[in-house]
Amino acid sequence: MQVLARSLLAALAAWQSRDPSPTTGQLHNPAPGNQSAVNLTVITSGGNHSSPLLYGIMFEVGPTVPRKDFSLWPGDGGLHGQLLQNNGFQGADPGLTAYKPIGPAEIMQDYLYPVSEAITSSLQVSVTTGATGWAGFANTGYKGIPVVNTTYWCQFWMLGDYTGDLILRLVGASNGTIYASHNVPVGSTAQKFTQYTTEFHASASPDGHNEWQLLFNASKVAGGTLNFGLPQLFPPTYKSRPNGLRDDIAQVIADLKPSFLRFPGGNNLEGLQVDSRWQWNLTIGPVVDRPGRQSDWFYPNTDALGLDEYLWWCEDMKMVPVLAVWDGKSYGGIQSGQELEPYIEDILHELEYLLGPPNTTYGSLRARNGRVQPWPIEYIEIGNEDDYTGGCPTYPQRFMQIYEAIHQSYPNLTLITSASDPQCLPAEPPPGIMYDFHYYRSPDQLVAQFHEWDHQSRSRPAMIGEYGCRNTSSPDGFYWPFMRCSCSEAVHMIGLERNSDVVKMASYAPLLQNFPYTQWSPTLIGFDSNPGSLTLSTSYWVQKMFSTSQGETILPVNSTASFGPLYWVASKTHRTYMVKMANYGHELRSVRVTIPHTTAGHLEMLSGPPDGVNLPHNSTIRPVRQKVTGVRGSYVVSMPAWGVAVLLVH
Repeated sequence: MQVLARSLLAALAAWQSRDPSPTTGQLHNPAPGNQSAVNLTVITSGGNHSSPLLYGIMFEVGPTVPRKDFSLWPGDGGLHGQLLQNNGFQGADPGLTAYKPIGPAEIMQDYLYPVSEAITSSLQVSVTTGATGWAGFANTGYKGIPVVNTTYWCQFWMLGDYTGDLILRLVGASNGTIYASHNVPVGSTAQKFTQYTTEFHASASPDGHNEWQLLFNASKVAGGTLNFGLPQLFPPTYKSRPNGLRDDIAQVIADLKPSFLRFPGGNNLEGLQVDSRWQWNLTIGPVVDRPGRQSDWFYPNTDALGLDEYLWWCEDMKMVPVLAVWDGKSYGGIQSGQELEPYIEDILHELEYLLGPPNTTYGSLRARNGRVQPWPIEYIEIGNEDDYTGGCPTYPQRFMQIYEAIHQSYPNLTLITSASDPQCLPAEPPPGIMYDFHYYRSPDQLVAQFHEWDHQSRSRPAMIGEYGCRNTSSPDGFYWPFMRCSCSEAVHMIGLERNSDVVKMASYAPLLQNFPYTQWSPTLIGFDSNPGSLTLSTSYWVQKMFSTSQGETILPVNSTASFGPLYWVASKTHRTYMVKMANYGHELRSVRVTIPHTTAGHLEMLSGPPDGVNLPHNSTIRPVRQKVTGVRGSYVVSMPAWGVAVLLVH
């Protein structure tokens, strides 16, 4: 453990080096007082092709570096719809987290009666001799269970001699109000576990302090025991997918219209040790056959959101999958050379599962799991952040080993490096690959990188797999995006869009956070178990404004001012023109935008004080849209301090 602790501290130190001072440009500290108007004239011909995949998302089921004080819970207890915590007793030492006995009963984790080979224990409920009334247990979810006016799907496994009714309830944990009560007739035996599935309706709770209860007739079990395993509770899911995504969270992600999904995350892929890495074959099939593991963030990961669920998610939101494969690097050790070969074979098995015909070994397994046609995989990233946390010296060799194996069998796939530092790459990288860059910056530092991609070689296409603005004045950063940070991201995104002939993909990270748990900054979307808690940050609105108004061609613009504090980019799709602007400064700026032969459209504006934030139940900063009419193709826009705008005209 001391070796592991030292390696984690070293990993953290290396990872934090991702936040240095910028290598190009100067920190921008705009001076007040320059309020002269800026004239922008869009040239409606020429320009560069813009990548259709520019604005996507990256999903990480925890924060971006393994630390015991960081946890987001965006997958289990978040985007994945299953609401009960610790339902399979997965992870290193889950104990009775989220469980409590009800009535004349005691509970314990029972290893003698596993539910399956993967779910290696169950919950034993012991009833006192002579007991009467109702006994059972409760699960309190992830700091509460969101209870709304809807129909819930529920499933559990049961072992023990019992014939009669069980009662499933959703109950206010502090006020005792019953929001749902449903009888389930069962005929359980002590010989083997029996699975039960049911649905029931609930009325809405005013808060998230709720629990799920399972009760049985205590007199029928007095002096004995019953065992229960892998309880699951789902509200309606996005697109009604079984084992699917929580609908309300998924919908606001869909509203971003993301073009791609990078998964299964960054550090989530790597594992604290080789054995706790993300293993694709342990995340497919029935949930009862998925063992889960201890995550990189020292809490259990059920892997109920698995490989196929990620891909159904891509299909339902029309996103291009960007799949990362394990390349030998974990936080507890690195496999390279001959040691890596068995893991390369595993990658090829995964690709056959995804891409193989249904008559192949692994393609037939995919078909049995509900997907007959191959998944539309085009992009494979080899590893995660190999230019940090100790991966650099061996990555050139490991990358080429994996590249050659994949390219030989699947020459049409685009392969992506997980390192951008030339010292961590092969001396002569193969043609046709992409390069993944990750960085988090303070607002001024991110703005200072505006011209960074002007200098990228056009023969080295890039993916910005993770980026975002952080308040780095404290070690852990500010826990939620604020307007100045979001404006700096808009400036940086304008720089990316101006260079979107070579910057092919960009994904802000992380995507989600569960408010009651220790947080990482930045994050787009926050939530908890309370109604109305779903909170869209100022950075979310910037992402949505840019992603939903992306042109196919980046157009040249003549201007009467240089960049800073006002930044802009223009694009078009057919006869629609878009101009995106950000005012990273203290003063209002007047901008006259001229786009010949256009007449009308709309202006969308996001603005607020530099330290303005959106928080649960106090989310006040959001875009305002208004119609605009041009005068001889000209539009006057008042850009407030720290404002972000999209002008769209026809």
